[in-house]
Amino acid sequence: MSVALLIIALAFVGALALGIRARSGREMSLEQWTVGGRGFGTLLVFLLMAGEIYTTFAFLGGSGLAYGKGGPSYYILCYLALIYVTSYWLLPPIWTYAKARNLFSQPDFFAAKYESRALGMLVAAVGLVALVPYMVLQLKGLGIIVSTASYGAVSSTAAIWIGAAGVTVYVVVSGVRGSAWTAAIKDLLILFVVVFLGLYLPYHYYGGYAEMFRAIEAAKPGFLALPERGQSPVWFASTTLLTALGGYAWPHVFASLYTASDPRTFRRNAVILPLYQLILMFVLLCGFAAVLQVPGLKGAEADLSLFKLALQTFPPWFVGIIGATGVLTALVPGSMILMSGATLFANNLYRPLNPAATDVSTARLAKRSVPVLALVCVGFALHGGDTIVQLLLMGYNFVTQLFPAMVASLLARNPLTARGAFAGIAAGVGAVAVTVAGGFTVAGLFPFLPAPLQDVNVGFLALGLNVLVALAVSRLPAGVPDGRTLSSRGG
Repeated sequence: MSVALLIIALAFVGALALGIRARSGREMSLEQWTVGGRGFGTLLVFLLMAGEIYTTFAFLGGSGLAYGKGGPSYYILCYLALIYVTSYWLLPPIWTYAKARNLFSQPDFFAAKYESRALGMLVAAVGLVALVPYMVLQLKGLGIIVSTASYGAVSSTAAIWIGAAGVTVYVVVSGVRGSAWTAAIKDLLILFVVVFLGLYLPYHYYGGYAEMFRAIEAAKPGFLALPERGQSPVWFASTTLLTALGGYAWPHVFASLYTASDPRTFRRNAVILPLYQLILMFVLLCGFAAVLQVPGLKGAEADLSLFKLALQTFPPWFVGIIGATGVLTALVPGSMILMSGATLFANNLYRPLNPAATDVSTARLAKRSVPVLALVCVGFALHGGDTIVQLLLMGYNFVTQLFPAMVASLLARNPLTARGAFAGIAAGVGAVAVTVAGGFTVAGLFPFLPAPLQDVNVGFLALGLNVLVALAVSRLPAGVPDGRTLSSRGG
């Protein structure tokens, strides 16, 4: 066994042990398993939210996008900052409402706000659909990291299976507490590794940042800027806004806000998290450093750029540390995704159809659903060719369809009815599914539009349709029943 593989294995076993240890002394009721008894302070909530954001996308996808696309990668720095700004106002009222009604999940919130069990079930279904590509992203990243950092000693397929099995075990045993404890170690490692690489690689290979960017511009003119067509400034702005709106619409991110002990926690984090965002700047610098040093990576291979450069730069023991950090960036969000997906199925799809279900039986079903969901995601991870960035954007297009109804529910006078919210979400998700399956773009659908508008992210079409349908249906005569049937947890 190489020293790199040994370090990666120790990190994996340590994370597994820490995750299992997190449940010590606690009975894992549904509330403890999903929201940690609602007792997390600022630090643990920060670690959970950062753990969900700084995933294998940040570690591999960010550097791969900088390597493969250049200038368009800057959108990563922008959309997360916008997410944090919105959290200052968005999250406290959601937490207060959920706390008063003992809600566990994102669909619980929608079902209670709109007094509609059907809407809660639709939100749960949308969340499950969106979580699958996000979990596939983590598993594909894990396979890339372990296979590359182990110098090929462990195949990508084997790494995916081992990682999925490990994270399943500690999610079933410890729930959200295991994720929070492991996130603490992960954040310390990623802070050290990413900042070091972002400082060292440009100076080692080019003598500094300015020299690196001059060399790239000389070799690939225009690579560092936004192109006039395709991923143009219009694409940049629309993609940044679309992903920012969907930031807290992810079911696992939404559920993590329930863990806080008081609403002030979110406003403290809204001040801290933008600084933490600077870590991604160093990730992009790693990708740019690899452009001229590891040339020729195409398509999904661009996600390998950081590790390819690391292999030719550092001794095996340090490659092992980089690999161990990457493994944790997959395990922490992966655990939250599996737990949230299982909770959506058990608490928000199965339970509304079975009113006799108790918290105990629902918690048992949620835990049994974790390995099933993990197997589904492993199957997609082993038989899909999308890059990490494409997988993330696909998931964002789905969950952003929940944003209009979520924000409308917080207004003093909600302009949407349950029927309207249901119809809008269904229309938006349907539009996303059609455009993704057909590979459609705005340019392809509307070639008569002015050239700049043809580069708008196609997800905006779905979002616009969502809003229009929701408002139109909400204004229909009230003669038809509005589907306002409270779920058992609807408040």
